[in-house]
Amino acid sequence: MTTGNVVGGHKANINNPNTSEEAKQHSKEVLDQEFDGGKIPQSDEDKNPGNVAGGLKATMKNPNVSDEAKESAKERLDNM
Repeated sequence: MTTGNVVGGHKANINNPNTSEEAKQHSKEVLDQEFDGGKIPQSDEDKNPGNVAGGLKATMKNPNVSDEAKESAKERLDNM
């Protein structure tokens, strides 16, 4: 299980209306103590390169994405 999965699970737990307040508090504590409040390191090293490239290509073709984001995606794809 990756760090992103653990953080995502705790964030989902906090926002789940069916979760007890005790469980939500536990998730908040875990995120604060072990994951700097839930920040996920942004690194492509642990990711599948094909998935990363696909996401970057999709970003470049998405009409709802800013030109700056499209240029950033293009640069990252070129550097792969």
